[in-house]
Amino acid sequence: MSASALRNVAPTFAELPLRPETIEALHAHGFISPFAIQEMVLPIALGDGDVIGQAKTGTGKTLAFGIPVIERVIAPNDVEWAEFATKGMPQVLIVVPTRELCTQVTRDIEELASNRGIRTLAVYGGRAFEPQIEALQAGVEIVVGTPGRLLDLSRQGQLKLKEVSRLVLDEADEMLDLGFLPDVEKILANTPKRTQTMLFSATMPGDIIALARRFMNQPIHIRTQDSEDEGAVVSRIEQHVLRAHAMDKIEMLARILQADGRGPTIVFCRTKRTCQKTADDLIERGFRAATIHGDLGQSAREKALGDFKAGKSDVLVATDVAARGIDIEGITHVINYQCPEDEKTYVHRIGRTARAGADGIAVTFVDWDELARWKMINQTLELGLAEPEETYSSSPHLFEVLNIPTGSTGRMVKAKPVVRVESKTAPRRDVAPRKTEAPKEKVERNRTRTKKFKQS
Repeated sequence: MSASALRNVAPTFAELPLRPETIEALHAHGFISPFAIQEMVLPIALGDGDVIGQAKTGTGKTLAFGIPVIERVIAPNDVEWAEFATKGMPQVLIVVPTRELCTQVTRDIEELASNRGIRTLAVYGGRAFEPQIEALQAGVEIVVGTPGRLLDLSRQGQLKLKEVSRLVLDEADEMLDLGFLPDVEKILANTPKRTQTMLFSATMPGDIIALARRFMNQPIHIRTQDSEDEGAVVSRIEQHVLRAHAMDKIEMLARILQADGRGPTIVFCRTKRTCQKTADDLIERGFRAATIHGDLGQSAREKALGDFKAGKSDVLVATDVAARGIDIEGITHVINYQCPEDEKTYVHRIGRTARAGADGIAVTFVDWDELARWKMINQTLELGLAEPEETYSSSPHLFEVLNIPTGSTGRMVKAKPVVRVESKTAPRRDVAPRKTEAPKEKVERNRTRTKKFKQS
């Protein structure tokens, strides 16, 4: 390979103008060379320019904005800290659409920032205000939060935004879908000393472009090669679409979960009720399943996600909103138990697998009444899968295409015997019924008074 060819190879993080502490933290967590979006964003972001980063989910956007903001923070362990005038006030604000993404981004930032003493705080709803307020009062350098809770704390005077110099909007199109855009505009308006703004999104709807024009200073729009077609689906995902009967879906799902090579799996449902019922059915059948949906409290959602990441469960059943921002490496299968509403939801769902260069399998169940919706998704994304093959849990091609061992059934354990509870009013079957005697004939009774009453 020639010297000129060597220069075209993606640089390592060590070649970039980063603090030694940042490079050390990157190497400690296995990050040696940047992904495409990182390689394109970092030179601009490290030069304090505004950036619009457009790339598919799972391409490494968190480090693309995380490294530049960490580099610019004045931290307690830095020599500049002694003369820093606004100690303890937030210097960086990262706005995300969901609680799960908030905790994910916070954890990623902490991994790179802890060796410099940078304090990072996750701020989101569903948790008590007091611990978050106490942390803000103690002092933080980077705040990661959802729009609603950020505004609540700002209105209370607990979150002071006036010294924020760098602001990041992550998954901006999801914030638009969830109705957070007015809140985001208020947050942007409350950061007067903002010198750098970075916006990251998988797609660029008109409202997001208008937001960028209003609040960003000559941003550079970066699109990775993979994202030039917004409807493009990750090519490494092996996609299967099956026409399934509603009553047979749970049997099909149970067999797919026994496929050879199947690792951590996410099952998507449209409704909270179906999500909970599917998880309950899988647990009863012997699978290690957990669930997250909107009816669960935040602590229950965090426990389910924690168990899934720790390997205590290997099937996560989730609704679309609850699963936004889930970024877990090693997901081998994504199963759409219910057909997605549109092509954006489909791409978001299956993008949970094949992350960071890995391969993955996506399976979509399409019921008879969902065929029209699926054909629209197929047409928009040009998948070539307009006519899903009619499939049942006993269909030989289901076992063949998904590598399911022959003889797999819908259960990992035997069904528990049904215990019948006898009604208190119902006669017991093991006791002979009482013999009923014919009613006796009524006999007229003549009463004779024996007590005499004294006449007055």
